[in-house]
Amino acid sequence: MSSPSSPLIENYLKEAGFWHVATIGQGCKLDLKLISELVERGRPETHTFYLPCEECTITLGDVQLQLGLLMDRFALTKFIQSTDWGAICYDLLGAILDNIYGGRIEMDWLRDTFLELRNDSTEVERIRYAQAYILEMIRGYLMLDLSRNLVHLRWLLKLVDFRAVGKFSWGSAILAPLYLEMCGRHHQIKSKSEVAYHYYNHGLDFTFHFYFLEWNHSSSYVVIPTVLEDIRLLLDQRSKAQFQWTPYEDPAIRALILNEIFHNLNIWHVKVPLGNYATVEMHQTNSVLWQFGF
Repeated sequence: MSSPSSPLIENYLKEAGFWHVATIGQGCKLDLKLISELVERGRPETHTFYLPCEECTITLGDVQLQLGLLMDRFALTKFIQSTDWGAICYDLLGAILDNIYGGRIEMDWLRDTFLELRNDSTEVERIRYAQAYILEMIRGYLMLDLSRNLVHLRWLLKLVDFRAVGKFSWGSAILAPLYLEMCGRHHQIKSKSEVAYHYYNHGLDFTFHFYFLEWNHSSSYVVIPTVLEDIRLLLDQRSKAQFQWTPYEDPAIRALILNEIFHNLNIWHVKVPLGNYATVEMHQTNSVLWQFGF
């Protein structure tokens, strides 16, 4: 994120369910080489990573526990008709830019237009700032594409009423395009580094499950090798007993997770379609359920 969220919009972000993900958006320390090595071990047809110890994958539980976005909500999907996107942009954000590309606006324009929120700002200005901030989170690292330059205004239509925002399954909407990248981009993108770059910026930490990480609130990874060959060797040497399947049971980690997230644990284990407008991917937990004791 280009800047921390203003305390003046904290209530709006909490009402929309984006407060936790806004706080962690200021810096997740991820190792690009480590993620690149995991990408090499990915099986796109099953959305899983093959390691000597077993298969692992990113589940709804990972998204919910790490990002604080609830799952058991309505799917984020709707038919978007051709419309006057300029008028929508002006009505909801109070500003309009010269070029709108099929409903998409430039991220740089969004950041430049909503640079800072004054203490004497009106409620309307704070609401618009909060909407712009969520838009930046959505395209900045939650639902990233390789360009990172454009964000569609269809997301803005979902942010009109902050109380209604929290009724959508944002976690599923985030996981669906990530799965799509895992199963499709491997065949389309020329270099693995571009795929890893995509995963790196999603803020979904694959390395969270590995026991050799020393985890704390600042996400400090103390003992990870920095050379790709050493990382590859370390992963090859991991035994099944040395793989931490349920790191969130650690009291130090669990203390940092919102209590309401643990209200419906069954949602993490369901086999369901994940929806994000036209993107639909399957959450196939049956491929890893037995590793978690099921």
